[in-house]
Amino acid sequence: MNRMILITGGQRSGKSRYALALAKKISDAGKDRIFLATAQEVDHDLRARIDRHKEDRGTEFTTLEEPLHLAKVIKELKSPTGVIVIDCLTVWVNNLLYYTDRDQAEISQEVNSFLQALLSRPCPVVMVTNEVGSGIMPENTLARRFADELGRINQEIARLSDAVVLMTAGIPLYIKGGQDAGVMDTAF
Repeated sequence: MNRMILITGGQRSGKSRYALALAKKISDAGKDRIFLATAQEVDHDLRARIDRHKEDRGTEFTTLEEPLHLAKVIKELKSPTGVIVIDCLTVWVNNLLYYTDRDQAEISQEVNSFLQALLSRPCPVVMVTNEVGSGIMPENTLARRFADELGRINQEIARLSDAVVLMTAGIPLYIKGGQDAGVMDTAF
């Protein structure tokens, strides 16, 4: 079954660790496990975070790095793929807004291409995102646009997903799917 699962939560809530555990459980035996990383090394802190994530994955996943064109990577997967983990959509939206000169129409096109690729994916996919916008409204226009764009994308992906998990303090709370999606009993 080609399930689609969205894992959301705050920073350091256990999202990535849970996504990896879940991906190992639902992946097809004998097929590649793909980890699609969206972060780019821009400073020492992010390098340390990337290194920590690589250590957590070990050799059980093939890592592909793509900061912008996620749809292209998904469409071009050639080997038999057991599962795709995308970590994370928050950084991807940041990349779309900060590292390109795209206007809203171009960002929407990239997002729509990604959503279409998800719908025709060759295997289960587990996506990690952040829950933003729970605090005060940001003062600057770009920060508000980021929160609005990520919120819109998260809602659309949650609507399409078989299961949605909210991570808090390392504890998964299934807010959509769960046992019905065949993933709730994952050892963590």
